[in-house]
Amino acid sequence: MPDRPTQILEAAARLIARRGVRGLRVEEVSAEAGVSTALIYYHFKDRTGLLRRTLEFINRRAVRYTDAALDTSDDPRTQLTEILLLELQDIPHIRENSAAWGELRATAVFDPDLRELLATATREWIEDLADLIRQAQAADPALAGTDPYAAAERLTALAEGLSERWLSGTTSLERAHELLRGAVDAELRRPEPHSGPRMPQRMP
Repeated sequence: MPDRPTQILEAAARLIARRGVRGLRVEEVSAEAGVSTALIYYHFKDRTGLLRRTLEFINRRAVRYTDAALDTSDDPRTQLTEILLLELQDIPHIRENSAAWGELRATAVFDPDLRELLATATREWIEDLADLIRQAQAADPALAGTDPYAAAERLTALAEGLSERWLSGTTSLERAHELLRGAVDAELRRPEPHSGPRMPQRMP
């Protein structure tokens, strides 16, 4: 059984995934978690503290299941691809995590405190992928022309957008995975060999 704070955070994540953030009340989390509101205030102080810790919890949970990609291969390009694909899985707690992340991101438009936390979590995600891209470049110098951080920004933005489309039913999981694989290939494509300027043919 999870400890009480984890039980509360799991309940908050479930409610955010189902209903969003803006109408979330501590009393609802209390009922969902099967604990008293006093216990929630004891552990998290207030609703803002609960939201901050829930975002951290969702981020840590995502890191746990995407880190499994690091065990699939020693090849950084393969690891990069697998990490992105693991963000979109038809598994209940991963769907819940993705939905809750999307809801928190939407709420951050109106909440400066959440915006700062979300920006920090996003930067860490980008830097993790950028590090894998740097490793891929070290293994293949022909890829060195790609800016690792910019490539990681594009890939994470695509993963977030595809997650929303998949969860909303506007694209299939298979298509989302196909597009992610194609994006990694595009970002880490070897440049075409330069054959020099083409000379005009002389007329006979």
